[in-house]
Amino acid sequence: QVQLVESGGGLVQAGGSLRLTCAASGGSFSSYDMGWFRQAPGKEREFVAALNWSGGRTYYADSVKGRFTISRDNAKNTVYLQMNSLKLEDTAVYYCATKYVRTGRAVTDLRYDFWGQGTQVTVSS
Repeated sequence: QVQLVESGGGLVQAGGSLRLTCAASGGSFSSYDMGWFRQAPGKEREFVAALNWSGGRTYYADSVKGRFTISRDNAKNTVYLQMNSLKLEDTAVYYCATKYVRTGRAVTDLRYDFWGQGTQVTVSS
């Protein structure tokens, strides 16, 4: 009974920063990937960032490299997405997701097992 709860979204001016939090519960995540995805109005959901829980390896979409940082707090079963230098095109609903690691399935694949409810990030001029 895995549950993911995102928080930290809001309205921010372009160039500003936000930190999103994903609180995970109901399972052991040592063999899981944790991912952040986003969906803007009129667009398909897209990969943003991910980490492998046990190894701490991180992955980023090209569009956010150098601006976003994914991190974890093992004791709290929490994943963060630090977003800096925000742009208008970052406006979207951001979703936290987790999946069991599967050979041959990349972290960028949308087929995650559990999803949070999403948190709105709006970047204004």
